[in-house]
Amino acid sequence: MRRLTRAECWDFMMARAHTGKLATVRPDGRPHVVPIWFERDGEQIVFTTWHTTVKTANLRRNPLASLCVDDEAPPFAYVRVDGLVAFSDDLEQLRHWATRIAGRYMGAAQAEAFGNRNAVAGELLARLTPTIIVGEDDIAGW
Repeated sequence: MRRLTRAECWDFMMARAHTGKLATVRPDGRPHVVPIWFERDGEQIVFTTWHTTVKTANLRRNPLASLCVDDEAPPFAYVRVDGLVAFSDDLEQLRHWATRIAGRYMGAAQAEAFGNRNAVAGELLARLTPTIIVGEDDIAGW
């Protein structure tokens, strides 16, 4: 097992379209984990969410979140990002980022259609600002 540097963590998360698992805290303290698509904007992780989802309600009440991105193939690796999430409902920014995120996960041919579909009133742009980034690779010890 080898600890990743911060730069290696970012490289790992962005090298391919891994699905992230976002953890938030429910009102009663239980965890809530959901998969998300994401993109990088400088030192922030950007994703979108509908305004009535459990994750949005959790983050409005408590903006602390943890994101895990992993490689499920040997020799296995992961990165965990802890931080604070802030929301924006700016439709121009939402369209820009929804299109970029869709391009990353669905390909350039589908990006605009997905971007337009998700850039609507009620959808929110979320920005996770990391406070901690940790990761390890070669977990199997090959």
